[in-house]
Amino acid sequence: MAVIPVALAGREYEVVIEEGLLARLPEAAAAFFGAYGPDRPVPFVADSNTHRLYAEAITQDLMTAGFSVEWFVVEPGEQSKSWGALEALTDWLLALGITRKDHVFALGGGVVGDLVGFACAITKRGCGFVQLPTTLLAQVDSSVGGKTAINTAAGKNLIGAFHQPSLVLVDTATLDTLPDREMRAGYAEVLKYGLLGDAAFFAWLEANGASVLAREPEALEHAIAASIAMKARIVAADERETEDLRALLNLGHTFGHALEAETGFSDRLLHGEAVALGIVLAARYSARRGEISAADAARAQAAIAAAGLPARLADLGLACDGAALVDHMRHDKKAEARTLPFLLLRALGEAYVARDVDLADIAAFLDAELAG
Repeated sequence: MAVIPVALAGREYEVVIEEGLLARLPEAAAAFFGAYGPDRPVPFVADSNTHRLYAEAITQDLMTAGFSVEWFVVEPGEQSKSWGALEALTDWLLALGITRKDHVFALGGGVVGDLVGFACAITKRGCGFVQLPTTLLAQVDSSVGGKTAINTAAGKNLIGAFHQPSLVLVDTATLDTLPDREMRAGYAEVLKYGLLGDAAFFAWLEANGASVLAREPEALEHAIAASIAMKARIVAADERETEDLRALLNLGHTFGHALEAETGFSDRLLHGEAVALGIVLAARYSARRGEISAADAARAQAAIAAAGLPARLADLGLACDGAALVDHMRHDKKAEARTLPFLLLRALGEAYVARDVDLADIAAFLDAELAG
């Protein structure tokens, strides 16, 4: 078991990592059931996959503890981070009589956490929520830090708010049912933490990544705890990304979000897969600028390929050119008034924000990568 505090001014919360937490939910989240009871149901939101896997047991456990439960179920996938889903969820919460002192429970991956977090940020001008992430990507990244959002036609995560959870419960047992592809996609974010700020952790992942992906308990808990601890430190120092520190967490995302947009935010390229390939591109572009060696860029690429993640842009078979991908980047939420910052590498384990990148050069670089 590991307990990691996210130390924000006056609003500290904990991330608890332990196998079997969902089976002990009435105890593990006892402080957040508030005024709920047999006649006032606890609101849970899940996607249809996690609902099928866990709803019956959670409902029964809470009924045994003296609570009733209501479920709001969304479809899996980025399409549920939409205006329509947000409207339906907020209407449902209001119909339940949610108050600012109540907590909504978000069970699932990053889509559910983002949607619920944003709904809770705006309902009654802010109510509480508890994150119960069931994918590796959500456990190590999106469930911690308070970024909540939906997607629009203009791009990914462009409408949202900073709204911190009150508690995050990471049950590593939920990863036993996670498809291998989803597990690999989450592992891309774990690799990101090593590459952006901890060379020793990256080296540990090179040696132990297969054990993490095989869900070996000790390796898995260490990888999750190390990732969350790094994110917690960064979020505590730069909660709203007003400095460059939190921006480091976006390593691979500027390239990755452009690839997601080009593939229609579909299952053709999962978010973690896009981030993995984005990290490769960031490393290779850093080498193009002479900031890291070609050997270091190849090392980052090899670690991603060894995990079974996309590691070559040409392999996607995209019917576009570099300029089209750059155009997607212009709509990224990280774009500033006159510049588009890129997360690049000075070394493996040392990322930085570059604001002097020539987008024409990025387009030329991507043309070469697309050609293989």
